[in-house]
Amino acid sequence: MATKTPKFPVHISGTHGVSIPEEHAIVFLEAGQKRVQVKAFFKDHSIDFHGAIHKYQGQYLISFGKRYQKELGVFPTDFFEFQLVENTTEYGVEIPEAMKAVMESDPEGLSYFKNLTDGRKRGLIYYVKRFKTEQTQVDKALVIFENLKRGITDPRELIKPI
Repeated sequence: MATKTPKFPVHISGTHGVSIPEEHAIVFLEAGQKRVQVKAFFKDHSIDFHGAIHKYQGQYLISFGKRYQKELGVFPTDFFEFQLVENTTEYGVEIPEAMKAVMESDPEGLSYFKNLTDGRKRGLIYYVKRFKTEQTQVDKALVIFENLKRGITDPRELIKPI
């Protein structure tokens, strides 16, 4: 069973950080798990996302950007709840089904993708995820894989159609 914390109260620090109590952060960090799945709760809303636990000026933080704040319906003055869950994904983020299909259909492209840094892989997955329609996600993933096979590694160039 995946490690998870109980729900705990949080608020936004600065513009997009959420302070995580040390006792919750340490459970994951001592197990070598910097990336976690986060469940955020506010009133009758909840969202799930993946993030990394960072230590900054003696505090443990997780980024909670404006997009997530808006999706959950919170403002900087609100208190809400977090729950941290062990990240069991291969790349530290959920891969959209459309991108999984491209990965399965293009083993050569996948081998190039796997050679990228973990952060670059996540960035490309997030890029594909942001598109609403499955067909657009497939199209974007195909462009990325074709560009990888052509030897392109610059993230700005990787997403450009051929």
